[in-house]
Amino acid sequence: MTLNYMPGFGNDFETESLPGALPQGQNSPQRCAYGLYAEQLSGSPFTAPRGINERSWLYRIRPSVKHSGRFTPSKREHWKTAPNLDDHELPIGQLRWNPTPMPQEPTSFIDGIRTMTTAGDVHGQAGMAAHVYAFNRDMEDDYFFDADGEMLLVPEKGRLRIFTEMGIIEIEPSEICVIPRGMMFKVAALDGEARGYICENYGAKFALPDRGPIGANCLANPRDFKTPVAAFEEKETPCRLHVKWCGKFYETLLDHSPLDVVAWHGNYAPYKYDLRTFSPVGAILFDHPDPSIFTVLTAPPGEEGTANVDFVIFPPRWLVAEHSFRPPWYHRNIMSEFMGLVYGQYDAKEEGFVPGGMSLHNMMLAHGPDAMGFNKASTVELKPQRLENTLAFMFETRFPQHLTRFAAELESLQDNYADCWKDLKKRFNGTPEGDWPEENNTK
Repeated sequence: MTLNYMPGFGNDFETESLPGALPQGQNSPQRCAYGLYAEQLSGSPFTAPRGINERSWLYRIRPSVKHSGRFTPSKREHWKTAPNLDDHELPIGQLRWNPTPMPQEPTSFIDGIRTMTTAGDVHGQAGMAAHVYAFNRDMEDDYFFDADGEMLLVPEKGRLRIFTEMGIIEIEPSEICVIPRGMMFKVAALDGEARGYICENYGAKFALPDRGPIGANCLANPRDFKTPVAAFEEKETPCRLHVKWCGKFYETLLDHSPLDVVAWHGNYAPYKYDLRTFSPVGAILFDHPDPSIFTVLTAPPGEEGTANVDFVIFPPRWLVAEHSFRPPWYHRNIMSEFMGLVYGQYDAKEEGFVPGGMSLHNMMLAHGPDAMGFNKASTVELKPQRLENTLAFMFETRFPQHLTRFAAELESLQDNYADCWKDLKKRFNGTPEGDWPEENNTK
């Protein structure tokens, strides 16, 4: 199947899968074409300023009130929601994990989600959660929506087909997808099994960061974001809808598919983005700029200049800074950073941080290059260098990220992670040159 998409970020789109299904000149006709029902899906308050007001009109076979019966509670023990405090006994520290193992038993996308960290408070619509997913069974007759936040999916292994109310999206490693809060969908693994990461954003939706003096181009350009055209299922078979609401889970039985939107228009919609189209901006003379220059998407809070959560990537790029330490520097930070690696190596830590792995550097806990990375960057001959075959990312939030019991007790937690800095030597000896071997003196 060849899928079609509409380009642009935050646009007011319109699309129909049957000719004439979309009303013209009004939103709610007395009778809709094809016997469809008109329904508005609002992602913001009615009175939100025009620039952040989000809503779409859906023209569907059944209204959403028909997509729910009596809800019954359900359990998902490993999917946690903020505030999730005092869940374990592990002390604070810099943490790193090897990849989460693939499931051995048949496991669907929503059954395969495991929460690593939570931050903020879902009841105040502030903060986020970092999850991993690993699954090997398609959601054939199961559907889901998350009332607690939008979901940013970052695949690391295997392609995904995400069938949403508003159309079908396919992504592969190096691409991402964002599913708005409250939107029904199901997920299939196109390669039989899949693994990746999720940022569940409780706050204001992701937006493109302001470029400031960078100007009108570079970073993530709006035209490279893709929104699906309308597609629907007309399926009259037993189905089940799962819901996450204020940290609790519910389900209801249906006798049909809820993915029945034949046409829609508006600006509240899912989208995908190919991270290979990100145009990095960096130092072209000296020093290493702040990692915020690699921000793809940002979810703003109420305080200007901070972030409920940023999605940041470290893609292939050129390093050309002269007489400079080129990797990211040592750092303590008010923000909390959850990192993952899609493929390749991360330039600040060439060993131990592997594709599918994760690290957590929480608020005000020091981090930076390991000993090998520091020594190499401090002594190498500085020629223009292209970083190839690498894609790391970061979910960065102004809130402290609280570890879940699942994450604290994972066998893949690297007990020796902090040892990556143990061989950093004292090189101060009272001389301007410092204590470096003569052959490594770059001066």
